Amino acid sequence: MSVKTLKQMCQDFPGVQHALDAHPSNILVYCVGDKKFAYFKTSDPEMWRFSIRVAPERFLELTDITGIKPARYMGRFHWVTIVDHTVLPAAYLAELVAWSYERALGSLSKASRAALVKA
Repeated sequence: MSVKTLKQMCQDFPGVQHALDAHPSNILVYCVGDKKFAYFKTSDPEMWRFSIRVAPERFLELTDITGIKPARYMGRFHWVTIVDHTVLPAAYLAELVAWSYERALGSLSKASRAALVKA
């Protein structure tokens, strides 16, 4: 799966916003409401590495794969960084991204979720 396709997949979920974050704006963050579910690094080294939150039982499975490592500072919360997008099949990667989005959406209040669904 290409970076462009991956970014579009993140953008296509309902209620998603994205913005450049961190100094000097080198992280592209995707969030739903105020909850983040995906990051892309936009500068070298490891340009376009991709981080998402995963289920605890998948964390160890994924970090055993070459090209995937615990996310810096966020690994303790079960975030992984995928340095090489080609190490995972596209369908599996799409499933992981959808899970991260659903986790972020589920952590919003009912009122916030309802407002996003109506929008």
